[in-house]
Amino acid sequence: MHRLAATPGGWNPDDEGVVLIEQTPAPIVVLTAADTDIQTLAIAAERLPSDFPAIRASNLLNLQQYLTIDTYIDDVLAQAQVIVLRILGGRAYWSYGLERVKELAHQRQIALFVLPGDDRPDPDLMSHSTVSLTQANQLWRYFTEGGLTNITHALQFIAEVALGSAYQPPLPQVVPQVGTYGGDARLEATAQGRVGILFYRAHYLAGNTMPIEALCQALRERHLHPVPVFVSSLREPETQADVFAILQPKDAPAVDLVLNTTSFAIASFTPASSHPPAHLWSQLNVPVLQVILSSSTVAQWQTQLRGLTPRDMAMNVALPEVDGRIITRAVSFKAVQTHNARLETDVVTYEPVVDRIQFVAELAANWVKLRRTPVAQRKIAIVLANYPTRDGRLANGVGLDTPASVVEILQALQQAGYTLGDIPQTSDALIQQLTATVTNDPEGQSLRPVQQWVSFADYADYFATLPEMVQRGIGDRWGDLEAIHNSQFTIHNSDQSLVSLTAFPIAGIQLGHIFVGIQPARGYDQDPALNYHAPDLEPTHAYLAFYDWLKTQFGAQAIVHVGKHGNLEWLPGKGIALSETCYPEVALGALPHLYPFIVNDPGEGAQAKRRSQAVIIDHLTPPMTRAELYGSLQQLEHLIDEYYEAQSLDPSRLDLIRDRITQLLQQESLASDLAFAGQAAGRRQRVEDDPSEGWINLLGQIDGYLCELKEAQIRDGLHIFGQCPTGRQLRDLIIAIARSPGPGRIGLTRAIAADWKLDFDPLTSESALLLPSPTCPTVGDAIAQIEAHAAHLIDQLLADPAAKSVGVGTGDRSSTNLMHELEWIATQLLPALQNTTQEITHLLRGLNGEYVPSGSSGAPTRGRPDVLPTGRNFYSVDIRAIPTETAWDVGRKAAEVLIERHLQEQGEYPKTLGLSIWGTSTMRTGGDDMAEALALLGVQPVWDGMARRVIDFEILPLAVLGRPRVDVTLRISGFFRDAFANLIDLFDQAVAAVAQLDEPAAQNPLAAQVRQESAFWEQQGLSIAQAETRSRYRIFGSKPGAYGAGLQGLIEAQNWTDDADLARAYLNWSSYAYTGQGNGHSAPEAFAQRLSQMQVVLHNQDNREHDLLDSDDYYQFQGGMTAAVRSLQGKNPHTYFGDHSRPENPKVRRLQAEIARVYRSRVVNPKWIAGVMRHGYKGAFELAATVDYLFAYDATAQCVEDFMYQGVADAYIFDPVVQNFVQSKNPWALRDMAERLLEAHQRGLWANATSQTLDQLRAVANQAEGAIENRTTFP
Repeated sequence: MHRLAATPGGWNPDDEGVVLIEQTPAPIVVLTAADTDIQTLAIAAERLPSDFPAIRASNLLNLQQYLTIDTYIDDVLAQAQVIVLRILGGRAYWSYGLERVKELAHQRQIALFVLPGDDRPDPDLMSHSTVSLTQANQLWRYFTEGGLTNITHALQFIAEVALGSAYQPPLPQVVPQVGTYGGDARLEATAQGRVGILFYRAHYLAGNTMPIEALCQALRERHLHPVPVFVSSLREPETQADVFAILQPKDAPAVDLVLNTTSFAIASFTPASSHPPAHLWSQLNVPVLQVILSSSTVAQWQTQLRGLTPRDMAMNVALPEVDGRIITRAVSFKAVQTHNARLETDVVTYEPVVDRIQFVAELAANWVKLRRTPVAQRKIAIVLANYPTRDGRLANGVGLDTPASVVEILQALQQAGYTLGDIPQTSDALIQQLTATVTNDPEGQSLRPVQQWVSFADYADYFATLPEMVQRGIGDRWGDLEAIHNSQFTIHNSDQSLVSLTAFPIAGIQLGHIFVGIQPARGYDQDPALNYHAPDLEPTHAYLAFYDWLKTQFGAQAIVHVGKHGNLEWLPGKGIALSETCYPEVALGALPHLYPFIVNDPGEGAQAKRRSQAVIIDHLTPPMTRAELYGSLQQLEHLIDEYYEAQSLDPSRLDLIRDRITQLLQQESLASDLAFAGQAAGRRQRVEDDPSEGWINLLGQIDGYLCELKEAQIRDGLHIFGQCPTGRQLRDLIIAIARSPGPGRIGLTRAIAADWKLDFDPLTSESALLLPSPTCPTVGDAIAQIEAHAAHLIDQLLADPAAKSVGVGTGDRSSTNLMHELEWIATQLLPALQNTTQEITHLLRGLNGEYVPSGSSGAPTRGRPDVLPTGRNFYSVDIRAIPTETAWDVGRKAAEVLIERHLQEQGEYPKTLGLSIWGTSTMRTGGDDMAEALALLGVQPVWDGMARRVIDFEILPLAVLGRPRVDVTLRISGFFRDAFANLIDLFDQAVAAVAQLDEPAAQNPLAAQVRQESAFWEQQGLSIAQAETRSRYRIFGSKPGAYGAGLQGLIEAQNWTDDADLARAYLNWSSYAYTGQGNGHSAPEAFAQRLSQMQVVLHNQDNREHDLLDSDDYYQFQGGMTAAVRSLQGKNPHTYFGDHSRPENPKVRRLQAEIARVYRSRVVNPKWIAGVMRHGYKGAFELAATVDYLFAYDATAQCVEDFMYQGVADAYIFDPVVQNFVQSKNPWALRDMAERLLEAHQRGLWANATSQTLDQLRAVANQAEGAIENRTTFP
């Protein structure tokens, strides 16, 4: 994109601040990414003659910022005669420095050795040397073989080659790449298991082994025999074979678990096949715990809530996750061992932190114990999420029939030999048992039987073991133990006697050795005011008591949280590398943790992996299907077809048909939908316009809109863990996945279109476009026929796989494409879906203490069939490559579509825009949202290297943009903050660069605003630097260590009155400004300033496997921002919703249009309602959740029409079949829906509700209340 015309941004992804290295010049300078190199160099230098040329050494991590590099080159490197660069990860890791050093070497005739930082040859990197490739290779071998002797000879070799000395060192001495370290590898007589410990050979050779020795000692204290093994790396198959031979010897017991301290991964980020090649971990078939040796100091770790640097996050977390390793803790940190005067640098070593070592050792011991315990004796806790804390919303799990899935899991455990009594055979039976005892719902809690509890004495003993900081934090928030002791709980014993005692009831049921429990509430329900000002709320005493009971009294050896997602992994604390005072660790402790989780949400799954040592068992998305048309919409489509036919066959009927069409439009309140759709297409035709001038255009508009609704993708029911869809659900899911193109494939519907010789793209063409065909007057009509044929072909294929060529054309290239699609479906996609059963299989493997294979994650229907089969421990993305070039293409297109849309509607370019960015969508798409934000600014990423990592950005000139820049403010999620500090820094630096441009205010509103605000803040007494920094704040989020946007609990508790209340909560939860490397500062005035000037509020969605009325996050983020803008400005901003589900053709709609589209295609669609009704309690749950989210979006963004409330009431509550279903399966949901709709009227959101409708709703609420009382009658 005119890169030569762009201005480099000067950003470096590894920049962590300006570091000026104070060294004097020397003839030899060694720059390396490995502290172990410097450790060994320091010792080797002492063994050299006193007249040996002076040497300087420095870690490349200290040479990241351009200013630092330039200064070091001028002060030190310019006078060197030899420069050695040891670059880890290829040229892209130090691209600016390498180019500058190469330039210097050529100018000054300096001998330059450019070497890989690991043991993998890299001829391309070495080719940047000024010495011969042979000489560079020999020096590289000295370093890779390592050890004091080789490094000493390396220095002599450098002096001989470049300085004319005559040391004649011998060739590099071979040092074993793999070996055992210390002790006896044979099993100790008292050991209760063996644990392998893998660490880098470089640490062994440098004597940097304190963390390894500390791990060994902690394992011995737990009667485990450590088997420490050093390795050069784990990438080579030969090395893996050697390690396997040590850890699984033929003449001795194998290890039960591996603690791995090495970085990177054996596997790669390339899309996984259905049958990935076996590697070391799968051959060992034991849990592999990733143990982090942090590159930070312990002081940095203690004071920073992010936990790890972006480099550590990539090397020691994101990449190891690709292997399926279990993320644990950082157990050691860098510390200065000494300052070496000869090298003029600090010599750094790794020092262990005792309590972190103990945590990892305890976790390892618990995994070994789980593995070695006979199945019949194992105790497992299954935990179900519950929010809001009502009985109608038990067992949260996005896209999952969680109760039915738990029944499947219980049956599988029973068949596997676990000890269970009588288990519920249906989801309804499970819910009946759970709600027959105490739950989180305060309603009737004092009357409910309590099957298990934690006494005050037991809790006090446990509480006393917690870190003092934790005791103080919880005591200050929720009261000390004395206050608790004065509270009495009524325990309803199983013998029907009532006992008052100080205790914490534990919600759940015991089924032999398996406990099914309800996760406790976070605490906002106890004091609704906390929703306004406590984003980092400490868990309650009852919360900690629940998890303590699981561990100590029930004796759970593993915990299984079922379904996305619970609240444990979102408790306050560090984002990664947790400490003993981080609340996820306080609650869960060092227990094995498995987590069935939907495959299309890598971000929130990664949160569980990184903050609660979870092994993800990913599960399939719900079956997807075409929405199709129903009722009056279907009748309207038939009338339009009739009108087209009458034009040529019977024109006398046109007026009658037109009147019927107009009547239906008004009856179904479609006029506003069509106005929104018309704006999207650049036309606004009114229903009442003169037919001679506009009726045909309007007809095409209506037809196109109906086609969009018909082809919309919606869920057809829910997924049940371990079950592959069958029948129509399987067929439609196959088509939904196969539509998207992939490597070597054009996509199923495109292949059919090509086979039929159609000249439009069924994935990107506008449905309303006219075609010269009497049977298919529009593109939408043709797409419907394509879809029908696709269903026919897949039906045939499912009935007989040999039928994959039936119905294919003449055998030319287009027919070959279709045959290739059907072959791919028959041989790859269908078998992958049929392997959904391995969800159960791999959960059982995990509970056996075996290795759970890793797999990629993403939305299957958005071109990611490689995420199948599910049942794997999914991983996410390489954070260093975001935004990807593909994401940039999507984001750039989306930015232009948005700007064009705003220009058409408002007659001017947008100046200011707010965009919410989530970590999970960033992982799923590779950074579409960040790419769009950069594109709006007029900034483009710069990629480099084979891995296409982002190394910089460039500012596109206005002449290339062809439009003004947009001042973009980001509201990032808490997980985005934790996972993508590098992107925070990238965007922050891009903002700073754009703000410094000398461009007209009309073309660069960001720079103009920064100049204006900087002047104001200088007048207020801030320094120039402080004023500029404050004026450039454009990234805001929740408080460090906290998560969420603050509105869900507020709306649930009905604890708000007007926009000001909603805005106050949103601001309090969102007003931390984030700058370079993710550092957060409280800046409520700055955020309010941004919101007070905001014209546009945008939110994007990247797939159709869910919609904006499926989750509270959409209304909390977009609705919350909209409410805050409205409160500050007195008017609603322009609200848009981006649809990136087709990356080839991103679309932007007004939020009202998206709400209408979802309302008509899914919310009141009988097809969707029938789908959820197949799922009993959880189906009714889904109906109630939809009503909640519709109401909340309207409360925050004012985007719901009155007729939608009436439509929901008619479809969910007044329809006798649906009402009877909900009342029988989940009467709490029926009552909740009726009460929520009544609240909508009371708050003025549903203004035109009739008194008759309101009376009916009250009657239904009372009726449901009676059903609840009958269902939960206690003695």
